[in-house]
Amino acid sequence: MSTFFLAITLVVFASFFQGTFGLGMKYMAPLKWEAWWIVHAFTAMILVPLVWALIAIPDLFEVIADNDSQTIFLAAFFGFLWGIGGILFGVSVEKTGISITYGIVMGLAASMGSVIPLFQIEGAFSQPSFPIIIIGVVLLLVGVAITAVAGVKRDKLKLKDGLTPNKSIKLGVLIAVASGVLSAFLNVGFSNAAPVAKIAVDQYGVNAQNASLASWVVVLIGAFIMNGGYALFLFIKNKSWNAYSVPNKGKALKWAILSGIFWFAALGVYGQGGALMGDLGPVIGWPILLGLALIISNIWAYRAGEWKNVKAPFKVLLGGLAVLISAICILGYANY
Repeated sequence: MSTFFLAITLVVFASFFQGTFGLGMKYMAPLKWEAWWIVHAFTAMILVPLVWALIAIPDLFEVIADNDSQTIFLAAFFGFLWGIGGILFGVSVEKTGISITYGIVMGLAASMGSVIPLFQIEGAFSQPSFPIIIIGVVLLLVGVAITAVAGVKRDKLKLKDGLTPNKSIKLGVLIAVASGVLSAFLNVGFSNAAPVAKIAVDQYGVNAQNASLASWVVVLIGAFIMNGGYALFLFIKNKSWNAYSVPNKGKALKWAILSGIFWFAALGVYGQGGALMGDLGPVIGWPILLGLALIISNIWAYRAGEWKNVKAPFKVLLGGLAVLISAICILGYANY
């Protein structure tokens, strides 16, 4: 298999995990939000990344220590900013459902998370693929907008028919927009952590695919500081230290851990695919990852009944997904 097709295959594989991990958020009960979230965040941002990275890079801590403090701080800081978006994502899913939240967040995160690293590349405007990338990103935004409109129409139709709509659509959309903007910084952090991976390759003989894991460890330290810190704040505020003593908590804990594993599996596999794409990996691989993840998440949402008895909005959704698929094909061609 050529490097190009291997890279695309890895990103497609990663998108399955990215589009699936959010299902776990529907199974928080009977745990309080903070009790579920801190288990999920620790699994996703500390435990799995460290274990995987240490297996692939035995000298992981030496690799990180050999980087200058500014590189480490900046990458972790972008992870911290993403952490705010990650928390807002969880809140938005609870209020609006999987489809609308994924649509807005994935669109903003995909476009901004692609364009910012692109402009950080020296001579970005002279890249032969530059106009193709811009067309693909714009088309991706159009597809996401259509998907979000479909979600809004769905909820209005449910309300008109006397069915139970998802909780607070307007507030949920605003939260999702904020989450989408901040979520872009996860990929920006990964792009800025490239020197960590480079040292792993140049000085420790790690292959480029596995070296990307070292970059994620640095970025996700900042992400966990935000996520774990906010959960601890809620434990103190709500005096919910006995949250784990509730009966029938096993299923919620299982989903917290499983969704955490799936969440980092998406990033880990994406990082390996992006490494094979070269300097444009974060620019092209990221929107492909999130675009495909949006399609997969809507498949799960359909199976969960979110689009039941709303035929007209569902047709709009299918149109949006068709545009997304076109955008992904264009971005794939840009990488080729």
